[in-house]
Amino acid sequence: MVSFWEYEVWSFVLLLGVIFTAMLITNMLRRLIGPLRRSMIPASVLAGFLCLLFDFLWKKITGEAFFEILSLEALTYHGLGLGIVAMTFRRTGAKGDPAGKRDIFNSGVLTVSTYLLQAVLGLGITLGLSYVIGNWAGAGVLLPMGFGQGPGNAYGWGLTYETAIDYPAFPNGASFGLSVAAMGFIVASIGGVIYLQLIRKKNKQVDKNVDAADMEILSLEDFHEKGEIPVTDSLDKMTLQMGLVFMAYSMAYLFNHFVSIGLDAAGGFLQGTVKPLLWNFNFLVGMMFTAIIKGVLNLGKKKGLIHREYINNYLMNRISGFLFDVMVVASIAAIDLSAFLQKEFLIPLISICVVGGVATFFFIRFVCRKLFPDYQDEQFLVFFGMLTGTNCTGIILLREIDPYYQTPAARNLIFQNLWAVIFGAPMLLMLGVVPKSMTMTWISWAAFLAMFIVMVLILFRSVIFRKKAKK
Repeated sequence: MVSFWEYEVWSFVLLLGVIFTAMLITNMLRRLIGPLRRSMIPASVLAGFLCLLFDFLWKKITGEAFFEILSLEALTYHGLGLGIVAMTFRRTGAKGDPAGKRDIFNSGVLTVSTYLLQAVLGLGITLGLSYVIGNWAGAGVLLPMGFGQGPGNAYGWGLTYETAIDYPAFPNGASFGLSVAAMGFIVASIGGVIYLQLIRKKNKQVDKNVDAADMEILSLEDFHEKGEIPVTDSLDKMTLQMGLVFMAYSMAYLFNHFVSIGLDAAGGFLQGTVKPLLWNFNFLVGMMFTAIIKGVLNLGKKKGLIHREYINNYLMNRISGFLFDVMVVASIAAIDLSAFLQKEFLIPLISICVVGGVATFFFIRFVCRKLFPDYQDEQFLVFFGMLTGTNCTGIILLREIDPYYQTPAARNLIFQNLWAVIFGAPMLLMLGVVPKSMTMTWISWAAFLAMFIVMVLILFRSVIFRKKAKK
């Protein structure tokens, strides 16, 4: 029997206490220090580095780590899944006219194209370095996972490669993936600041003295729409939102669990590739069950069995924002600093992040100029932020020049996910094949390159066909 004063009872609460305290401190520092605020590095990213420093100092003083790595990794993994489920629960309106649907489609293809570009560059660099310094050849495939997908997937696949039993394991794979994701936030911030300066030099309408965060104006309708359940009833409105999120996520676990039993029985290729894919992208299964639950609720309203709207967009946004902030802090705090002493870790990490960051900047810039000319700056900022950090990073950058979301850029970010999943599926299936052998790593690199070319052709299909018609 455990007593209330024993550490085991308090350990997880203390972990959250340190994480939230770090976020409060960094948020205050951003408000007080102008250059830090203008850097646009999210407070959650700064809090992650602050926790990393705290743990380093604690270990130097006491000889033991303050954070339990398993707890940090669990927060990273589940923060992503639960956050995306909460985002998916939001009710959305119509997607606009044909031009708007075209831009949403192009945005989805842009997302996958950038993933593939990052995979081609990252994997090509680590393959080449493996012949020189003996690093893990497949490490570069974590570039699109860390930059494009964020800390949750970077950690998941890094851990999968680190603990693999059917191919040579990747030492410090989880820390490598988390480090790539952390570097992605820095790339997003630096790239965003550089781009905003370029806009200002062109005399665009960007007010240097206005803080976008202070311009948010909310009406009653943003908090509570007509026909929704009361704020306080037999169950609090927030409790109901959390209940829906965790119910969908738990259903995703049960689905993955029973499917995995069949995959384990099959063994071979399915067990080594499909099973890791299923668990690392558990949020996709969560999204599926979210859609089912929303469908049941809508059916109940049509049949007259349900008379109120149970889903509140504002609260779902707050839940997802909360979970993503916790995920980012935990992911950076979970990085193993000792791995940075190894050249096989540090050289590939710096190489792929620098090259990947620069290439992502210019590729997205080029695409936005050609395909989104009416709002190219807004589209660039939101997608560059998302494809090097997270959705939240993209929104932070966008609000600097479009605080009221008057352009379609924010809409494109939300609705492009379906197309990104469809076109990104072949790439995701290759993730389990990449490290099987050096031959398979080269084949995977060639496959990523071929897929990238196909995506670019789809992206610029209208330009290509227009040129042919003129001829």
